Amino acid sequence: MPARQPLHPRKQPKQARGELTRQRILTAAAQVFAEYGFAAGTTNRIAERACVSIGSLYQYYPNKDAILVELVVRHLDAGEDALRRGQEQTLPDTLEGAMRLFVRIAVDNHLDDPQLLRVMAEEAPRAPELLRKVREYEEARVAYTRDLLTGYPEVRVADPEMAARIAVSTVELVVHKVIALGEAVDLRVFEDELVTMLTRYLAPAR
Repeated sequence: MPARQPLHPRKQPKQARGELTRQRILTAAAQVFAEYGFAAGTTNRIAERACVSIGSLYQYYPNKDAILVELVVRHLDAGEDALRRGQEQTLPDTLEGAMRLFVRIAVDNHLDDPQLLRVMAEEAPRAPELLRKVREYEEARVAYTRDLLTGYPEVRVADPEMAARIAVSTVELVVHKVIALGEAVDLRVFEDELVTMLTRYLAPAR
């Protein structure tokens, strides 16, 4: 059985110059993975794109798997920050408005680079620490959505916890599927249709 590849960065920069180098490597890796895919996105290509030596890259990351894992974590952290900002906003008066806020947060977090998003979702190593981070992010979204639903009397579901899980999973999967394809999509129409679907599920007409 082959030895498991290390997925943690080799070191954390202690000076601003080192942090800038690390950020250059991550930015270059995002571009290379999006352009070439994970298999062909070699560390040599990443180092060349970042304008650093391959030795300098290996000072920070033991392999490209570790780089991709850090990009995924950075994507999840951005999602958590967006969710936190959404929680701090005054909620809309209607369930439809709340679902629109919920969908918009998810869409905005997937727009930066659809090709990289696809690589992260389909080819990132399934490391235990990464899977744990994904579960924590999902649980936070479920808890937020469950609490959101309790504030609207028009919501009629038998189990708010399960309804929240269904809503979160639906938004994540549909948003990823549509945006990661990289095709031209009218985001306004997409948002409207997804909001309508969620609203009719959560508050069906009597």
